[in-house]
Amino acid sequence: MPARSITTARQERLGAELRKLRERALPTIREASEATGIAQTKMSMMETGRVGVSAERVRYLAGEYACDDAAFVDALAAMATERLRGWWEEYREALPPGFLDLAELEHHSRYLRSFESVHIPGLLQTEEQVRAIYGTSVSGLPEEQLDTRVRFRLRRQAVLDRAEPFHYTVVIHEAALRVRVADRKVARRQLLHIVEQSERPQVVVRVVPFDVDGFTRIGNPMLLAGGPVPRLDTVLLDTAHGGTFMDAEAQLGRYRRVLDDVERAALGPVESRDFIHRLAQRV
Repeated sequence: MPARSITTARQERLGAELRKLRERALPTIREASEATGIAQTKMSMMETGRVGVSAERVRYLAGEYACDDAAFVDALAAMATERLRGWWEEYREALPPGFLDLAELEHHSRYLRSFESVHIPGLLQTEEQVRAIYGTSVSGLPEEQLDTRVRFRLRRQAVLDRAEPFHYTVVIHEAALRVRVADRKVARRQLLHIVEQSERPQVVVRVVPFDVDGFTRIGNPMLLAGGPVPRLDTVLLDTAHGGTFMDAEAQLGRYRRVLDDVERAALGPVESRDFIHRLAQRV
């Protein structure tokens, strides 16, 4: 099988999980190659997502590595058998890979938890808000490229319409709610849109007001995407240099605790809805 010229974050994650399993059992690729009969070069490429791996091989490797977590192995095998070319692949030549990786991450998640301290979360943005953000944040962006980014972000929001059980919980700091990326009318419609979306059963919006005492969690926005098993959760940090995916056990534990902290500091869902509605009336 030829090596992939482009790897997605999800393909790399499958390879990384195989590497973690191998390292717990056989520290070097040479040892693993001798034990499994798989060439070192091919094993290395599997562990970086550069070549595909079948579900049967995933199960074989899990057995050789003495992994007895059946649910985890089943989840890895399911990742290996995916042949879906999601809607985001239509944008492969038009947008940076990080855009597509985020859409794929959201698509496969069981739930999403996020914290936004600077911007309205993309899944809750109106078209006017999206257009204003890209129109001002990316200098010299051609109109065609602007339209493409707007369409892409709005298509991502379809994840909230999924039929299967799915929950999106977002904590938004008051600072993000008060930032005007356009004029008052756009700001008001954006706030009222959040109120409307928060009334959906699968969406929970909570607000951290300015006057909360002792709140020290202002920092990079973050997203936790729940995988089929907790070991396959993913954290995405939004930094000035782009999105950073994190999946190490210690990292996942740390950012779960951060999200727990901000949720404890936030108003309840009903109080938050009333809070945002009052802000909209005052814009």
